[in-house]
Amino acid sequence: MEDDEYKRARKRVEDLKGFYIHISVFTIVNLTLFLINLLSTPGTWWFYWITVFWGIGIIWHAFGVFIGDRFLGKEWEEKKIKEYMEREKRNR
Repeated sequence: MEDDEYKRARKRVEDLKGFYIHISVFTIVNLTLFLINLLSTPGTWWFYWITVFWGIGIIWHAFGVFIGDRFLGKEWEEKKIKEYMEREKRNR
């Protein structure tokens, strides 16, 4: 039991770490692209397309890390497993 709690906590910390790394890389790369865009083609703004679509990926990642467990987390899995087991018992 305690080992499972540790594994879940460790997974949560790893997920958070991955998200923070993702945000850091996103920020550094997009600032760099902004500067390249500003210096190379100041009249044509192309960098924001990368920012927008990558930003959608960041939002998706954030949903998975901060909200996803509430809807499709361990409790949901356990509930579904019990439902399927009950259904199997009734169908025998």
